[in-house]
Amino acid sequence: MPQITVETSPALDHVDWSAFALALHPVVVEIAAARLEACKLRTLRTEYEVVGDVAATGTGGPAIVHVGIALLAGRSDETKAKLTEATLELLRKHIEPTDGVTLHVSVEVRDLDPSYRKFEA
Repeated sequence: MPQITVETSPALDHVDWSAFALALHPVVVEIAAARLEACKLRTLRTEYEVVGDVAATGTGGPAIVHVGIALLAGRSDETKAKLTEATLELLRKHIEPTDGVTLHVSVEVRDLDPSYRKFEA
């Protein structure tokens, strides 16, 4: 915990997602009272995007980024909203605009299911 997943379009392969993770983790610690060593981020590159009636073409069209942050239960809605806004601001700083690409960015902060368990080896 926290489990952070970034789903990203191929049109955003130029983004330094490691730098984004290293910037985001301290923000999660500050806002959500998490431990830095517990923050885990992984990126998942999507293969194909369509927004409305427009498909991505490789050189243009839509590009989608969705960040999901899952936390152990107990954070207030206000804390989650603050973390969502801070994450959106970091994304604005880390994603350079690309000609011909329309960017669609979203963030969701949610509670992990009570069944969540982990181990470290």
